Amino acid sequence: MRTARRFLSRYGLRGHIDTLDFHVLNEHTPPAEVEAMLPLFDGQDVGLLSEAGLPAVADPGAALVALCHRHGIQVIPLVGPSSLMLALMASGLNGQSFAFRGYIPAKTEERRTALKELEKQSRTLNQSQILIETPYRNDALFEDMLRQLSPATRLCVAADLTLPTQSIRTRTVAEWRRSHSEAPTGHSGPDPEPPVGKRPCVFILLA
Repeated sequence: MRTARRFLSRYGLRGHIDTLDFHVLNEHTPPAEVEAMLPLFDGQDVGLLSEAGLPAVADPGAALVALCHRHGIQVIPLVGPSSLMLALMASGLNGQSFAFRGYIPAKTEERRTALKELEKQSRTLNQSQILIETPYRNDALFEDMLRQLSPATRLCVAADLTLPTQSIRTRTVAEWRRSHSEAPTGHSGPDPEPPVGKRPCVFILLA
């Protein structure tokens, strides 16, 4: 909530924040509570802000958008930066055919099985597969990608997009394995080699 207020204040609403009515919508919000937000739209505009990422894409705000469509309320999407599209644009991978897979299973064996299946689909369809992960599980996902994916599969790791520490690298899995094994421990700087650590990341693979 604090970051939303700070954002709105910075972009033109300084001094008017107290006139706004804020409501929290997250993964724990029950459907009945979302439905109860309907009166908010009575004669006034409502904005949907996401605390992380793009509103309604891998984001619980989709439930509010669905509510609007059910009740004939106009929905107007506003253009803003999307880490998914920025990563795809900069990856050099297939932007003609791609699929956003969101979060894959967190449990090790299920995650490894999912990676093999996504690689198979990518190879069959010549389709880029876009994944995201909770930052504290980035390293585990990256390590499993190096173990499970074929050496020739191309993998883009896009971290800290739009930040001064932004890093976007696309390599074959074989090249990632080699650079990862050669990377000095304790390395730091504006463009560190993976393990990616706890930075917001987008992963894209193309077999």
